[in-house]
Amino acid sequence: MKFTTEIKLSKSGVQVSPDDPAVLIGSCFTDGIGSRMREAGMDVLVNPFGTLYNPASIALAVSRLDSDDSYTEADCVQMGAGAGLVCSFEHHTSFARSSREEFLDAANSALASARAFWLRSTRVVITLGTAYVWTRDGKVVSNCLKRPGYEFGRKRLDISRCSQLLGDIVHSHPEKQFIFTVSPIRHLGGGAHENTLSKATLQLAVDGILESREGLSYFPAYELLLDELRDYRFYAADLVHPRDIAVDYIWEKFRLCCIPGECQAEMDRNLRLTRQAAHRPMHRAEPNG
Repeated sequence: MKFTTEIKLSKSGVQVSPDDPAVLIGSCFTDGIGSRMREAGMDVLVNPFGTLYNPASIALAVSRLDSDDSYTEADCVQMGAGAGLVCSFEHHTSFARSSREEFLDAANSALASARAFWLRSTRVVITLGTAYVWTRDGKVVSNCLKRPGYEFGRKRLDISRCSQLLGDIVHSHPEKQFIFTVSPIRHLGGGAHENTLSKATLQLAVDGILESREGLSYFPAYELLLDELRDYRFYAADLVHPRDIAVDYIWEKFRLCCIPGECQAEMDRNLRLTRQAAHRPMHRAEPNG
């Protein structure tokens, strides 16, 4: 008797080994997989601008990595809700600082490091969260920074636009191989049906570009959680985000699909060492005397 719908997986056409510098960019699910890759000793850069959810914001981030432009005073935005912090519409609020000078220093320092890594990277993992975007003065923003809602508009990008944005990324970087995935984290602010339309748009957009060149692949993180696990015991208390056990499960599937078999033993050793190091301060012996 079976109590789950097994997602049949095959070896991905895009493989990521510890010797392949990989950039992971996208939704907060990216952070979960990226942290596990880092613990396994892989050479990764994870969300250099913070979490990004939609294809337009991800395309903007890639454009910034490709350019020589730094952040300037014109990019600085005062956050709302009395936060007293400065950030930009291209960043997650984890970049927010108490002054423009501090924000620009942090943002440009991170950008310089990210650009250097991006130039040498050979693999890119893009995790798409939603097809909906927020706009301000006609421009897509990656974060509303807790500013008043009346300042922003909201719309769903159609399949064609999503495919165009993603296609521009992959065709502008023939030297890189890409793995696309759709985040299993549901965006329920506009209701369940809206979320379904959004995820379907992303799925179709990715499917529309996979055959456009070699070195493109899709990993079914969305299907693994919603179809194979499919139980609220795998979700956090908010019933939206996956628990660590679910992320671990998807990570193991990612390893099987997207990481060469000959690398697995080395990764297991690295994981053990990383976890031992993380616990060492808790068990360190007291000095004599």
